[in-house]
Amino acid sequence: MKDGKAALNALWQRVWQEGDHRAFEEMFHCCYQGLVRFAVEYVNSRESAEEIVSDIFMKLWTGRQGYQEVLHIEKYLFTAVRNQSLNYLRKFSGYRVVSTDSPEQLSIVSSHDPYKASEWKELLAQLDAAVEMLPPRRRKIFRLIREEGFRPKEVAEIMNLSHRTVETQLFNAVKTLHKELQPYLTVKRKSPSGVKADVALLLSFLLAVQG
Repeated sequence: MKDGKAALNALWQRVWQEGDHRAFEEMFHCCYQGLVRFAVEYVNSRESAEEIVSDIFMKLWTGRQGYQEVLHIEKYLFTAVRNQSLNYLRKFSGYRVVSTDSPEQLSIVSSHDPYKASEWKELLAQLDAAVEMLPPRRRKIFRLIREEGFRPKEVAEIMNLSHRTVETQLFNAVKTLHKELQPYLTVKRKSPSGVKADVALLLSFLLAVQG
């Protein structure tokens, strides 16, 4: 089993270092069926599972230079499939939790609310711009944890870092992003929900570091 993992890691190294398409195809064929079966356990649909796995591989290939610090590719793939499967279920549930006028209160609303979606889209665009300014390793750790749903312990394993290093990098990333987004807490909008509550909720989410 260890030899199989080492072979996959070697293939992955050729992918991100050399852009080796044959190595990527070999890695794809080695992992695809197992990942699809794993996704089906979550989404109960072969078609949806295949789409999820294909999307992950496409993202990995097109953004391979941004994933060069991922050293244990099998661990990454299975965790990514799990996270994207859960996101798929949340997306198609039709509802999500949002803030109300009071930051202490939450409300469940339809995810198809166009006004709310527009507010969040603008807010997340500001967050994305701030994330892009982070140092490369810190940015990758943040994206794996906060955007792809990995736990700090999992990131430590796939990047071959200590748990403490990952937590420190995440803490520093969140501290920087908090500073960048803080001005939006004072921005006044005419929306009935208020962007202030949304930003407060987002910042609380960023600060909720889990192990």
